[in-house]
Amino acid sequence: MNRRHFLQYSALAGLACALPTAFARDWNGIGLNVATYKGAAPTFFDEAGIERPPYAVKYAEFNGGNLGFEALISGTLDLAPMSEIPPIFGIRNQAPVKLIAVLTGDVNNQAFVVPKGSAMQSLAELPGKRVGYIRSTSSHYMLLRALKEQGLTLADIQPFALTPQDGFAAFQNGNLDVWVTFGYFIQLAELRSGARVLRTGQGYLSGNYVIAANQRAIDDPGKRAAIEDYVQREYRSWQWVQHNPEAWAAKSEKILGIPREVFLAQYKAQSGPRVLQAVDDAAVRSQQAVADTFFEAGVLPQRLDVAPLWDRSFRWG
Repeated sequence: MNRRHFLQYSALAGLACALPTAFARDWNGIGLNVATYKGAAPTFFDEAGIERPPYAVKYAEFNGGNLGFEALISGTLDLAPMSEIPPIFGIRNQAPVKLIAVLTGDVNNQAFVVPKGSAMQSLAELPGKRVGYIRSTSSHYMLLRALKEQGLTLADIQPFALTPQDGFAAFQNGNLDVWVTFGYFIQLAELRSGARVLRTGQGYLSGNYVIAANQRAIDDPGKRAAIEDYVQREYRSWQWVQHNPEAWAAKSEKILGIPREVFLAQYKAQSGPRVLQAVDDAAVRSQQAVADTFFEAGVLPQRLDVAPLWDRSFRWG
């Protein structure tokens, strides 16, 4: 059994013991404001047999982790999942936000995609190409890594910072030679226009997604207990998805209006399942490498130390 699967099964065993204790507390007056998105973990609580939390949960839907991070800073959110990247752009403002856990996941759900009929065979052919990406996201980071690997910079391509939706439209209309994107947009482009994955995030991305919490929520004993319980509920939901792809794809089709085949293709292409882990030195080093890459590319005006972003006091599993 490899390390990732050992961690996965160990965490599940811990969750089975930990969740019932949530009902032993007095949760009166305690509530959480949680970031989510369409098709996220809470969508499948019922299917996964996860009881609704004994504390109030209010959801706010966001299209990106950067927006969720801004809401955490303002105090309108207590908890939000995101990639390693949004917190990097908030650290300069001494944001009252901490990263409390790592949810490792798929790196094949991020990719360089080229149109049907493209002659491109490698990233060495990027010079001069029209390349779409999503600014201040893992898409942006992956593009910078690829350019550096080839001895190139953004000045060597025609870069277009676009939202996922605008990027999809530009790609479908033939206005991009390469699209650096993530999630189901990859399989949707393959299905609708015969697009081809040139390269995935393997070798570029750590697969680390972070769970961020507002410092005031962490400091409140009741909210902290709710955070510890709620994160594990979402993790259980993701584990259900991992073991029930057909049911997950069918419900995702209804929610998002995208063919279930897209989600099944995404599931089959994944590099590995989600695993909930406590903060460790490796997670901090991974994010530091991301921050250094943005600095070296001129995206950040100064080199940043990400260590103060992390809170190691939470134990998972």
